[in-house]
Amino acid sequence: MPFSFGVWMALFNNFAIEQVALNGAHIGVLQSWREVPGFLAFGVVFLLIVIAEQRLAILSLVMLGVGTALTGWLPSFSGLLVTTMLMSVGFHYYETVKQSLALQWFSKQEAPVQLGRLISIGAASSLLAYGWVWAALQVFHLPVAWVYAFGGGVTVVVALIALVMFPNYESKVPQTKKLVLRKRYSLYYALVFMAGGRRQIFVVFAALMMVERFGFGADEVALMFLANGLLSMWLAPKIGALVARWGEKRTLTLEYIGLIFVFLAYSVVEWAPLAVVLYMLDHVLFAMAIAHKTYFQKIADPADMASTAGVSFTINHIAAVVLPALMGLLWLVSPSWVFISGAVMAAISLMLARWVPSSPSNGQEWQNPFSPTT
Repeated sequence: MPFSFGVWMALFNNFAIEQVALNGAHIGVLQSWREVPGFLAFGVVFLLIVIAEQRLAILSLVMLGVGTALTGWLPSFSGLLVTTMLMSVGFHYYETVKQSLALQWFSKQEAPVQLGRLISIGAASSLLAYGWVWAALQVFHLPVAWVYAFGGGVTVVVALIALVMFPNYESKVPQTKKLVLRKRYSLYYALVFMAGGRRQIFVVFAALMMVERFGFGADEVALMFLANGLLSMWLAPKIGALVARWGEKRTLTLEYIGLIFVFLAYSVVEWAPLAVVLYMLDHVLFAMAIAHKTYFQKIADPADMASTAGVSFTINHIAAVVLPALMGLLWLVSPSWVFISGAVMAAISLMLARWVPSSPSNGQEWQNPFSPTT
């Protein structure tokens, strides 16, 4: 997944602005459109009635690869609507199933470290993707369409190999095949909702700032992503170990305090090297979202993993569907206000994080931060 998506992300802003002649409002609409399948991720629950999670994950990867491969061959706003939707359905359905399988296959004790390792492995794949984008543009001087085609083709080939090579792994607990919304998961839902809004500011507008405000080319964006990948590959397992040692409450508190400062700095930064440092710090803080998953794993019924993965992705994307288009319009007025809005979201998330118990469990889903024992 990170190989296709890394190629797509590294090229998208430059491709959209330089070859399709889109502006920030167009890109905001496309990014909102890209999040629609995430909003509909609850549909995974119904697909699991007819197809196993593991096979659905692999087929989703095939769809992601095909959508990425076709992107450069349809250089128009309508063409990007089509390829973005195809890519996004594969991406979001894969991510939903991946979260479910990871929380089923890893024990509560090993989950933080193993989830960190998954991020590290994904970062290594992203490194290959960004290295490919840089080499394809700067060394081989390939057209963007062929860069996209190779990026998507690799994922399709690897997914088909996985379909043939790997046996079907059985889950320890049969998963609920219906939508589940439980009141006791409400704090988790709130954290996930706010994370969806915060993620859009980072994914869409932090990268857009590098292209529009600082004039980064596609090769420079790829190098920045490359540095991000190196940092994540080294740091993500350590963040997983930090979550295991500190617990979810302290980790999330650190993440959101850091995000408030990063977003406020984004709103005033005028020096490109500092903007790159902020982007990398933002990416590191984003990895701390491991704590969301391990918090849910500790409070949830084991049979709810697949259903709640779909529901949580939908909740996460309520903000994600609406926010990019609205923020794209705000971007045309003042890019600084987009990042100030991100700081406000981070502050709300910080308040929610203080309700996470020091030792969450089934029956201990939240804890009043104002009580004397907190």
